[in-house]
Amino acid sequence: MIHSAGLLLYRLDQDEVEVLIAHMGGPYWSNKEAGAWSIPKGEYEPDAEAAQDAAAREFREELGIDSPPPPYAELGTFPYSSGKRVTVFVADGAGVSLDDVVFGEFEMEWPPRSGKRQSFPEVDRVEWVPLETARERLVKGQRPALDALRTAIDAL
Repeated sequence: MIHSAGLLLYRLDQDEVEVLIAHMGGPYWSNKEAGAWSIPKGEYEPDAEAAQDAAAREFREELGIDSPPPPYAELGTFPYSSGKRVTVFVADGAGVSLDDVVFGEFEMEWPPRSGKRQSFPEVDRVEWVPLETARERLVKGQRPALDALRTAIDAL
């Protein structure tokens, strides 16, 4: 089973909840919007690393900036239809600046079956968006994290 961990930052903007999401990089996602965004996250080995540590590490690797300092609240672990499971943590991102964002990169064969390898950014954009906009943009498996966030905020 593949395990991922991510960090969902939120902030209140004039009584509206906004979350920080990232558009996935690479040629497959370049012309897509709906279902092409993600919480900054990545894979980890549960026997070697705590999920919360992995979430903070992946945030830094994907966006090139530090995440807010812990503690983080765990929103839950959400299964994808592929069988992958993503554990999502939440933190107040009100003080996070996006001015120094530098996206991490990955390498892949492109075009397919060409034998050529190219580098692409892991994400190519990052934005603060209202919850409902995030629901339209996020990959399907991450949308339940937005419901968990809304429930947690309503309980405050």
